[in-house]
Amino acid sequence: MKILFLTENFPPETNAAATRVFERAVYWARWGHQVTVITCNPNFPQGRLFDGHRNDWKTVETMAGIRVVRVKTYIAPNRGVLRRTFDFISFGATGLLAGLREPRPDVVAATSPQFFAAVAAWLIGAWRRIPFVFELGDLWPASIAAVGAMRPNLGLRLVEKLELHLYRRAASVAALTHHFKQNLVGRGIPADKIAVVINGVDLGRYAPRERDANLAREWDLENKFVVGYVGTHGMAHALGNVLDAAELLGDRDDIRFLFAGAGAEREQLMATAEARNLANVRFLPMQPKEMMPRVWSLCDAALVHLKNSPVFAGVIPSKIFEAMGMGLAVLLAAPEGEASRIVIDDGAGLHVAAEDPAALADAVRHLADDGDGRTRLAAASHAAAPLHSREVQAQHMIDVLDAAANGHGGVAGTLPLPDAPSDATAREAD
Repeated sequence: MKILFLTENFPPETNAAATRVFERAVYWARWGHQVTVITCNPNFPQGRLFDGHRNDWKTVETMAGIRVVRVKTYIAPNRGVLRRTFDFISFGATGLLAGLREPRPDVVAATSPQFFAAVAAWLIGAWRRIPFVFELGDLWPASIAAVGAMRPNLGLRLVEKLELHLYRRAASVAALTHHFKQNLVGRGIPADKIAVVINGVDLGRYAPRERDANLAREWDLENKFVVGYVGTHGMAHALGNVLDAAELLGDRDDIRFLFAGAGAEREQLMATAEARNLANVRFLPMQPKEMMPRVWSLCDAALVHLKNSPVFAGVIPSKIFEAMGMGLAVLLAAPEGEASRIVIDDGAGLHVAAEDPAALADAVRHLADDGDGRTRLAAASHAAAPLHSREVQAQHMIDVLDAAANGHGGVAGTLPLPDAPSDATAREAD
């Protein structure tokens, strides 16, 4: 099958969308499909081009058997609304032009929350008379209002109308959570055309390992209990609450909070930690993808944190599955919903209420003091990882794309789930 996939983020960027699209596409290419990804030149989240890249109109490279077409865009850091909107629109425009010039694929797909990538993919599909699949990674624009980035207004209502139009025109929709599917069904989108393809972990990359001694020494984490937040520092994550919990644990010199990543809130978080003299907090700069297992190895527990909003009750952060692959206990501070059910049902960790610093501090204290209990949680977390492997997700998504390409996108939601591979099989695949 010839697949054309549009995503604004792609490696060497390391956010969830870039990782998800790339790791699945590696499997697709390995399985014999012809995969072309249209993306921009890497700059997320700082809005600065990565070393070795230029913002040219078009460059083509091959990554792990995937044909990658990079196009020129307006580059902006991941903060604010106006400039980021121009960024999204510019990729929609240049991605559309690039897609129309590609050889005719069997199916075209795009992932949100970069909403205008989906607009471009729909237009390519309509012009080329090929099926369009919408991967729903976020309920955009609802999530914008939820984090307070924009107040409800006429512009958001118009974008929501366009959003609904895309769902209706898509041959099928691949939602990352059951909550997203329920939201769409409640807005009139047929349930049978909506498959749920949740996130996963590349078990060939993430596996239990000893703490990286050099990194631990560099960041003064030797002989400490480390709670690690690894990922985007954005408005959706309410990480100021973590600093409040760190302050409550200021008397515990054996506990450290580690932040690794980048995002719109990172500089403010660092300034706040310094102003409050939080000696138990460390900020690692954003790391390349190949470094992430070493960063995770520093952690005794993986912190997954979301803002206290009903919108985020239906979000399943991908870092949950990376933590499972690393064999770490998960500490989830988020609204009760799909993510909490996964963590609790798999026995992978603890769940506390969103934006409750006292509850978070108590949970950290409990994990630090109960070594046997933490070991049991970590073992269950690792045992559950194969259920959420990237290989399973890649197979499910290729089934959705294949159904659409063959005129059966309207039954994507009824496709059987592929079996989870054994841990050994998953590792061998990579």
